[in-house]
Amino acid sequence: MKLKNIYSIMAAIALPLLGVGGLTSCSEADSELVSFVEDNRLNTPNDTLYSLMGIVGKMQKVADRTILLGELRGDLTSLTDQATLDLQQVANFTADASNPYNNARDYYAIIQNCNYFLANADTELAKRGYKVFENEFAVVKAYRAWTYLQLAINYGEVPFFTEPILTEKDADPSKYEHRDVKWIANYFIDDLTPYKDIAYPDYGSINSFNSRQFYIPIYVLLGDLCLWAERYEEAAKFYHDYLTKQGNTQPLGTSSVSWRLDGPVFERVVDDYANLFTSSSSSQVLTFIPMETEEYNGVVSDLQDVFASTRDNNYYYQATRSAAYEEISRSQTYTALFTDPVTLLRDTLYMSPDTVLENEAQRGDLRMSSIYPALTTTKTSDPYLSMSGNFSKLSQNCRKYAQSHAPVVIYRLTHVYLRYAEALNRAGYPQAAFAVLKYGLWKDNIEKYISEEERTAAGDLISFSEYTFTRENTVGLHSRGCGNVECDSTYAIPELSTKADSILFVEDKICDEMALETATEGLRFYDLMRLSQHRNDPSFLADKVARRAGTKDEDLFQFLKEKKNWYLPLE
Repeated sequence: MKLKNIYSIMAAIALPLLGVGGLTSCSEADSELVSFVEDNRLNTPNDTLYSLMGIVGKMQKVADRTILLGELRGDLTSLTDQATLDLQQVANFTADASNPYNNARDYYAIIQNCNYFLANADTELAKRGYKVFENEFAVVKAYRAWTYLQLAINYGEVPFFTEPILTEKDADPSKYEHRDVKWIANYFIDDLTPYKDIAYPDYGSINSFNSRQFYIPIYVLLGDLCLWAERYEEAAKFYHDYLTKQGNTQPLGTSSVSWRLDGPVFERVVDDYANLFTSSSSSQVLTFIPMETEEYNGVVSDLQDVFASTRDNNYYYQATRSAAYEEISRSQTYTALFTDPVTLLRDTLYMSPDTVLENEAQRGDLRMSSIYPALTTTKTSDPYLSMSGNFSKLSQNCRKYAQSHAPVVIYRLTHVYLRYAEALNRAGYPQAAFAVLKYGLWKDNIEKYISEEERTAAGDLISFSEYTFTRENTVGLHSRGCGNVECDSTYAIPELSTKADSILFVEDKICDEMALETATEGLRFYDLMRLSQHRNDPSFLADKVARRAGTKDEDLFQFLKEKKNWYLPLE
């Protein structure tokens, strides 16, 4: 089933957007709207399928900007001279109403369609005691909550409504309260919790995509909402329960990029980490927005043209790793465990800062060099480009966007582990949070590295089955790029005077781990927003972003110290 065909079907069953800033006037007369609604109750399986896929189609319009708004305003990405003016405005916090990445209307289009579905799906219809549309209802509830969260973190306070707008009168923006992220998070925690254990529908393969990966896991979304609402213990529980759900446990796995030793010498890099990003079917991918492969079919993703060299951009990539990202990566310590083949004695090897490397990007944490391999000389057989010389002589390959017009990933399993650590730490369990980074939470590590006092206090929040979470499938996140981290005595929580100090220390480590693991994925600006909120300190975000070029931009720092400047104008 082509998504473009779903669009045409949706035109007959979903109302157009009537939105705020985003809310525009409806061209239909009120009487026509009433007739439309009465004639389009969602009471057959086809109705709900087409309506649900129509919402997925609306999600396509916000897919690329979900990544770009979160990434370009952070500290891990720098734009090149080839970047479009629109992208430059996003990165420089000057995007106005004319910028295509600043369009609240597209978010409200999703919300309007969700509201319509939720108001009209016949949730009482049952066959053999089974509520037919309960599964789709839960999916749409999650889409609406996610979309409102995106609006709030991008626009600050936004008009809020949960009923479909059916008349011109109802499209008046002044009728609706403006709500901020904390209010919205609290609202949707209550709204979603009753649906957290509803199974999602399975439509099989649609357009060669696994339809189950279109959906947003409610447990994970509830964890996110609790983080934004500063309900940390609840956030940790939602993430934990998602990871440990019986019959569908989610160990992190052991994929990494590491140095191969030749005796006690660091010889060469071995990489099975990049494989996590080569396919949307990867076990790491929880949710993606499916995109079209050809523009004449609908909305395609242009993220590859931003982050990589392609034929479409004449090999001129527009975004690359920032100086700040490089510094975070280089400042990590790579550790290897070496066993002498003669004496069988074990020793911990630390890569010296003086080690001569052919590729300096491989100093410290190796994930950056895995995601951004060294630039290569561009080779093209295109006669026009070759004769005109109108192409970049150097090519960049960003492996997270190596597939042309690929689905846009919005949740990976690693995101859940990072936010689980964030929630544990803020809930008052810094040892457990740090263990997520350094050791991995499985039975022996929990007992060995977390104090009895903290284990007792955390209780079931750090309970993991010894049969499904083991040494073979559970490692510390930091080991993905820094080797045998469990042996690194320098990577540890120091003796600090108060637990509050320990929480801040661990949060700094989590912040760095977010950078090392999720760079280019569109999370960074929002992560910094949330951590600043935890600390009640806007300067935390301001200082990080102001230093993305390697030195502090004092004007940008002062600008971002004002939280109002974090948001796009809602016009």
